[in-house]
Amino acid sequence: QVQLVESGGGLVQAGGSLRLSCAASGRTFSSYAVGWFRQAPGKEREFVATILWSVISTYYADSVKGRFTISRDNAEKMVYLQMNSLKPEDTAIYYCAAGLPGAGPDYYQTNSYNNWGQGTQVTVSS
Repeated sequence: QVQLVESGGGLVQAGGSLRLSCAASGRTFSSYAVGWFRQAPGKEREFVATILWSVISTYYADSVKGRFTISRDNAEKMVYLQMNSLKPEDTAIYYCAAGLPGAGPDYYQTNSYNNWGQGTQVTVSS
């Protein structure tokens, strides 16, 4: 099992940047894929980005490609989401999640991740 705690959310103007952090505990953290998901009011939780254990492989939702960057430091048990050029539609609670997805489409599915943080609020004003 992996325990996850997010931080770094806040209020920012459109066009601004934020960096979210996810602190993990657990001996097997480095073997997990870690993803970021978000949920806006009245909407389903959606995939944002994920990074595999290898650190090299990353995947992004089309809506954030070119604006967000996911990274991880296995030695420090940290995962980051750098968010640039933020838009009001990026407003949501952002969750960090760890799991062992199979391959391909599994990377994008919430049910591929069985360890979740409590979330951090990101609000982008227009």
